[in-house]
Amino acid sequence: MNTYLSYQLIVRDMAKSIERVEKQPVVDRETKYYLENISKVKSIDEFVKDDRLFRYAMKAYGLEDMTYAKAFMVKALKEGTSDPDSFANKLQDKRYAEFVNTYNFERYGELATVYNKAQYEVPGNYLMQAEIAGLDPESAYVKQETAYYRANIGKVTSIEGLMANERLLTYAMAAYGLDSATENLDYIEELLAGGVRDANSPANKEEDKRYTAFVAAFDFEALGANATTTTRAQQPSIDKYLRQTLEENAGESNEGVRLALYFERKASSLTNFYAILADPALAEVVRTTLSLPDSFASADIDQQVKYFESKLDIADFTDPKRLEKFLTRFTTMWEIENQTTTTQSLITTLFQPVDYGISADVLFAIQSMKR
Repeated sequence: MNTYLSYQLIVRDMAKSIERVEKQPVVDRETKYYLENISKVKSIDEFVKDDRLFRYAMKAYGLEDMTYAKAFMVKALKEGTSDPDSFANKLQDKRYAEFVNTYNFERYGELATVYNKAQYEVPGNYLMQAEIAGLDPESAYVKQETAYYRANIGKVTSIEGLMANERLLTYAMAAYGLDSATENLDYIEELLAGGVRDANSPANKEEDKRYTAFVAAFDFEALGANATTTTRAQQPSIDKYLRQTLEENAGESNEGVRLALYFERKASSLTNFYAILADPALAEVVRTTLSLPDSFASADIDQQVKYFESKLDIADFTDPKRLEKFLTRFTTMWEIENQTTTTQSLITTLFQPVDYGISADVLFAIQSMKR
């Protein structure tokens, strides 16, 4: 089976592909162990000493090869990501900062593996706001409302559910200095629906950052029904582990498929070609797609970027249809350079409608194969 078809079989139903990985005995066993134990971890030392947990977490972020470097990772975890000059933030490979931000002991301490904004940030904010409004945080009213909030917020699974519970909504908004009695609740619902992932969402465009902070705490747009219960160190890490394993499994039989899956996963976060050149796997995909020799990688970085910009539009990688065409081109070019199927199959795939012109070199290569 050629690279293109192998890749398509996986991405056309990603949920089933992930499900198959999840059911593999080793994956199932390690995931269960992780789920059963990660929330028990209260410190960096406990985290790195449990080799099984630590290895799972590192693999989830594509850092499995660095599992042995525990002193290196402890330094990164201790310094956290709050300071722009922290160890993790200064590393060129942003996977480390993402890892440290997930297992954020520097910021959340012993709550790092169970922290959820809706459950932990909101009550803390509410107590501070109570003091500002002249209420004693130890008063019966504050304690009563906080107890109610803690007991019920985890049951809220939608924006509608939050808006329908006046008592919870009042508490949640008050935690960010917003008064549910005077605010336009239709507008609040609109802000929540827009979320904060998109830089142009209504919440992100608000000059008053209280609204942005409120929406970020109740991020139903990104997290869905799990917004009030999701912990970064739990299900999100498991999802990353399963995807990482899926890519590795694909790479065992065809490295081109692994590269295509990796690019597909990273594509939406790419904002410039320098980021692509900083990642050898992403850069290899682009070079292969454009029929560039390996020696091109040794050229001046700025010149490489200029060439990429003359051939590709970085915005295309956030458009699903254009991304699919790009990866169709990549998997076909990979197949030509690493033949595992018939010439006829290659030509059929290559001449599917795509936006990238076929160079004279490629046409010559096809003619040579036919002879």
